[in-house]
Amino acid sequence: MIKYIKTNKFLFICLSIIFVSSFFASLIQTNFGSVKIELRNLQTDDGQNLVYDLYKPKAANADNKVPFIVVVPGFQRSKEALSNIAIELSRRGFAIALIDPYAQGMSSSSISRLAATTQGYGMFALVDYAHDGNFPFVNINKIGSTGHSMGGNAAIRGADYFGKQAIKNNTKSKLDSVYISGYVLTLRENILKDSKSNMGVSYALYDEGAFRNELSGWDSGNMEIAPESLRLVNSVLSDKDKINKVKLGHYYGKKENNSLRVVFNEKLLHPFQPYNKEATANQIDYFEKVIGFPNKINSLNQIWQFKEFFTLINMIISLVMLIPLSRALLRINFFKTLVMPIPEALPMQSKKGKVVFWFIFFLSASIACLTFIPMVDIAKVLFVEAAARDLTWFFPQRMNNSVMLWAGLNGTIGLIIFTLSYYFFGKNHGTDTNSWGLDISYKNLLKTFFLGFIIFSLYYLILFIVYYLFHVDYRFWFIGVRVFQPEILLVLLMYFPLFFIFFFSNSLRVNGAMRFKNQTEWKSRLIAGFANSLGLMSIIVIQYSVYASTGRVYWSSNSTDWLSINLLFGIVPMMFILPYFNRIFFQMTGRVYLGPLVTCLIFIMILSTNTVVYLPIK
Repeated sequence: MIKYIKTNKFLFICLSIIFVSSFFASLIQTNFGSVKIELRNLQTDDGQNLVYDLYKPKAANADNKVPFIVVVPGFQRSKEALSNIAIELSRRGFAIALIDPYAQGMSSSSISRLAATTQGYGMFALVDYAHDGNFPFVNINKIGSTGHSMGGNAAIRGADYFGKQAIKNNTKSKLDSVYISGYVLTLRENILKDSKSNMGVSYALYDEGAFRNELSGWDSGNMEIAPESLRLVNSVLSDKDKINKVKLGHYYGKKENNSLRVVFNEKLLHPFQPYNKEATANQIDYFEKVIGFPNKINSLNQIWQFKEFFTLINMIISLVMLIPLSRALLRINFFKTLVMPIPEALPMQSKKGKVVFWFIFFLSASIACLTFIPMVDIAKVLFVEAAARDLTWFFPQRMNNSVMLWAGLNGTIGLIIFTLSYYFFGKNHGTDTNSWGLDISYKNLLKTFFLGFIIFSLYYLILFIVYYLFHVDYRFWFIGVRVFQPEILLVLLMYFPLFFIFFFSNSLRVNGAMRFKNQTEWKSRLIAGFANSLGLMSIIVIQYSVYASTGRVYWSSNSTDWLSINLLFGIVPMMFILPYFNRIFFQMTGRVYLGPLVTCLIFIMILSTNTVVYLPIK
């Protein structure tokens, strides 16, 4: 055993770091043991399944009832993406239900195509459940909700839904207070007139989706003069007191009759708003004002950043762990045949060779940049059910369908360019096809696929163990490696073929066309990283350069295009590091197959567990 540990010392170091980091992340998440966190399921009357984390202060009980807040993440987000809000509110004495919205995370898909509007992504059912006394430690007169982006829309719709219910029954609204972050589109008079909840709004001044608001340009996100925020405030003021400019951070109305209104306008972009100290403090101050905290802690006293730090370590080290884990498995007799000599690198580049190389480099990046948005549009045509939010077994991931098409197209183009460059240039300039690392027996190819699935399985097995022990995963903000339900494995197999074309193409290019004699390894890998990510990186640069100069994002003709570009914040870093892993696996085996297999499986699973999935499963 000692010998085995010494041989695999690096693997055990990685595992140790992951478990230690997870322990500390768990300490932060539970406020050093004062908050108990449980994973729970709610079977709704509609036959749907709502999964949520219950943050229960240990001091809360039937004799010491506490306020209750339902936290609703936005579109493309699972419950872990807003754990920071749950952490800060629970350590101040609130009970928190942090939900996986319908069709996201581990919750079932909704039978409604407008789940945020009609069900609050599941929040409506949970508010009813709490109000009916199913949580003995909850003060049913102090129930609230908060959410970001589409989760913010769910909060608005909740105020409207429970307000109408209160008017009909001549009672107090079950939803005492809501906090709306990153969404103002539905702050309309027909909705506000029925709201019987205190309402706080936090909107990013530089929100990329603000082009959909009623004002244009830079004013579209200016909540001092935005019609949406003016309607919010004026809906509770008398005719003589109505205003034409909102004073940010000022409380209007009265909490006693649930008419309190406040607006914040942080200088942020949309996806980063939930992960900002000022924005978090504003939300804390709001709930302190409208409900009051059992535990008095200054709003700027925040600890969630430390949890993010430890789970970021988890994410980085878990990926690094793939290297010693794979090496350990390759030492097993059955897999030893997969370890082959590393082929000779390509000859040093001539001046003409450098011109050809950089031409292909920028051509490929340009194609990657120019084809992404068209694939977004084509995906809506090819995958009609998912685009329309209908339940389907046919490629059910609305947002990832476009990424899959882009990957398949660019992978195919990459293989074509690779082949043509060899026949028209490389063949006559010293390129030896043996350097590509393609030669492999049928038996070893099958072994490679088997090994790849084992590495993938062990990687996620460790994650499941970590989640079971500490209730944390590997993540930083909205980028996360998270646990999954069994049916996602079927989705994985569905998306694998087209994605694998891209990953294999990258491995072949990185190891067969970007590996030269007398070129330092760090330089080679860096060039490969930019080659694989520059196209998508350029989209982000174009989008925000235009936004910085005009106040309107470049891709805004379609209301969902900007969301697809927001998706790139998580994809680009993965694209950059992909060639590093493909090179490392190539150096382990001398062949180009194991790297793309392992990275493709993990990449698809990361995408699949952090997006909407319209599977017809209850």
